[in-house]
Amino acid sequence: MSKRREGGAVTSAVQLIRSSTLTDTVEYAYAATAPADARLIFLAGSCPLDDGGRTLAPGDVAAQAHRVMLNLEIALADAGAELTDVVSTRVLVATTDRHDLVTAWQVVRDAFGDHDPPSTLLGVTVLGYPDQLVEVEAVAALI
Repeated sequence: MSKRREGGAVTSAVQLIRSSTLTDTVEYAYAATAPADARLIFLAGSCPLDDGGRTLAPGDVAAQAHRVMLNLEIALADAGAELTDVVSTRVLVATTDRHDLVTAWQVVRDAFGDHDPPSTLLGVTVLGYPDQLVEVEAVAALI
């Protein structure tokens, strides 16, 4: 729900929705809402790039996922938001190995802490940058 940030502005509009009938073994809310007057922020996929635009940690899913989440937090901050304002995510991992998916997911989940927005985790064949293994898309909402 809404919260106050430094300066007194009310910001986050996100309400996470739990299901009492679906399995409770997932590590995220099944749905989330934001009021009609919320300002939506659609973030491009966050990539594991350094300040020079180079892909960091080729071959290391966990290290790339950490950088992806750092870059996502920076993009959110530039839009006046933070991780707790995220309504949903899509986590993309260039792999056919379920272990790599779980590794990336653990980093993403840990970065969000108690705020566990609905998320889709996908294994894909290739991502846009050389040696890129992880990308996270997000939508956030502010009021």
